[in-house]
Amino acid sequence: MTYRSIKITGLIILWLAVLAWNPANAQQFNSDNYLSKPVGVATVILTAGQRNEMLMTTFSLLPRWEFTTAVYVFNKDDEPATDDGYSGTFYFKYMLYENAAKTGGVAFKGGTGLDPGYMSSVGLEDAFRTYWVNSPITLPFFQNRLSLDLMPGASCTLDYGTDDKPAWAFTYSTRLAWYPTSPTLAIVGEVFGGEGDVDTKPEYKTGLRWEPNQYAVFAITYGQEFDGEAGAKFEIGMMLFTPPFFCISGCNSN
Repeated sequence: MTYRSIKITGLIILWLAVLAWNPANAQQFNSDNYLSKPVGVATVILTAGQRNEMLMTTFSLLPRWEFTTAVYVFNKDDEPATDDGYSGTFYFKYMLYENAAKTGGVAFKGGTGLDPGYMSSVGLEDAFRTYWVNSPITLPFFQNRLSLDLMPGASCTLDYGTDDKPAWAFTYSTRLAWYPTSPTLAIVGEVFGGEGDVDTKPEYKTGLRWEPNQYAVFAITYGQEFDGEAGAKFEIGMMLFTPPFFCISGCNSN
């Protein structure tokens, strides 16, 4: 049996085990939705994977606003006892619009630093010389059994390359979540990448997301570049939401 067939067989077995246990995913997906949490809520996201680990914290400090910081530890040599560097990102998110059913809307995000999905051509040394914006758009279909997230954006890396000139890129990310039996369990897939002065190879992720209550989300995913050279591979993660720590005037307007 070849290595490829062993890997595919292992993936199938893992998926069957997960389906039997009935769980799913967190924010290890590159895509985001439009939603900003109510004022006073803090979000903690932990992800462990073959390519990188992540610790992300988000604070909803103002109505419709979120502020996020994240740290990534890279492991490209497949040796768990060592790491290949650290990176991070800081960004804000503002919810521009939400539909009456609270199932779809539009947001705007911007920040500096890059997540691992966009660092295949922009290295660690350029992460915090890169500034980016995008706009998450969430569209519900079929009585909310399908949810589509679109996230077009752009980035600019300052003093890039040997010429030390700004390098621009168009970034894209799209995610589809299907809830086949209940609103707590979703099968999720996404595609993302970038084109321009700095290209990011198209990558996919697929997995399961389990949302047992309003305070927790769990996930397991597999990701790879389409040419098979690199990718996130297997990841598990959790997203935990706190009750509101405080409330200010207008905090219920979310």
